[in-house]
Amino acid sequence: MMPLNRRQLLAGTAMAAATPLASPAQSTGAPKNIIIASANGLECCAKAMQMVKAGRDTLDAVVAGVNIVELDPKDNSVGYGGLPNEEGVVELDASVMHGPTRRAGSVAAIRGIKTPSNIAKLVMEQTDHVMLVGEGATRFAKAMGYKEEDLLTEESRLAWLVWKRMLKNPSGHSNWSDGLDAPPAKPGAKPSAALQRLFPNASADTLAWAEWMALHPTTGTINCLALNSKGEMSGCTTTSGLAWKIPGRVGDSPVIGAGLYVDQEVGGAGSTGRGEENIRVAGAHSIVELMRAGRSPQEAVMEVMKRIARNYDNDLARLAKFDINFYALRKDGVFAGGSLWSGTQRRDGSFTSQQFAVNDGGASRLENCVHLYERK
Repeated sequence: MMPLNRRQLLAGTAMAAATPLASPAQSTGAPKNIIIASANGLECCAKAMQMVKAGRDTLDAVVAGVNIVELDPKDNSVGYGGLPNEEGVVELDASVMHGPTRRAGSVAAIRGIKTPSNIAKLVMEQTDHVMLVGEGATRFAKAMGYKEEDLLTEESRLAWLVWKRMLKNPSGHSNWSDGLDAPPAKPGAKPSAALQRLFPNASADTLAWAEWMALHPTTGTINCLALNSKGEMSGCTTTSGLAWKIPGRVGDSPVIGAGLYVDQEVGGAGSTGRGEENIRVAGAHSIVELMRAGRSPQEAVMEVMKRIARNYDNDLARLAKFDINFYALRKDGVFAGGSLWSGTQRRDGSFTSQQFAVNDGGASRLENCVHLYERK
């Protein structure tokens, strides 16, 4: 065989560069209407599916879906009623990605706006920016006609006050508990007795819930991903972030590539749980790139989970102190949800399986997540 001359070599190189690489992620079946979300997204998925079936844009659908959770005062991890920072102020984060136009928008540490997902969408649509934060994000929302409101419900304020009362110095003193001159507690009195005096209208169950939340701060969020039969995809992630956080703390939810990433030529991914761990592995982007390389959604989710565990040298004692979930939706409608641990602990001490919400055209349902470690 004669050796190639320089001209032949360059021509061959150019031809190779012009030929797209074959990828399993690009040779799958036809797309279909699918909505997936974190476990708190059953109603979200139903609303988004209703809109997708009606021909609405996938981004409008996911934002309308998560709005239900943002406006729900009973969900203490998202929007109105979310648990506040250490100063008792609710700070929210959100991001959106629109597959058809490959655009994104996000807000971080925004205060006083119940639906940060709407503001993230406005950042994408009405500005030349991707992210607005803090006071600037709130001022932008107000300029867009949104009303600044107190996002703290009585329940979330109660949980915050209980947490404050548990802050003690090395000698066991707390400036937020009964003073030294207060009458001594009666023998056998429960810690919630003082709280009952502070909040006489709160039920015993609400007080027990507040004490539980103070000791087990939520990191919950809602992520929603949508695919329609035309192959168009969008996603949204929105949260009130880690309870009792340092003011200004931003988790993964508004970080494009961490809490959310969509490339509709491949798929989309999102996350809930401890955001710091996700940021360190660029989780959503990593999952999408793994799917681009041919991994299934489940394989991609578990590979990123292993990367998080590796950051702790696979030390189960340290890993047991947090959890994180990923959700992946491929462009052909194949999906998966995954978690670091098999379950989460309830107030009664039992464990419940990690799940995620799915709607493929009928009623929304919960499916179990695959997991890396078994919670014993």
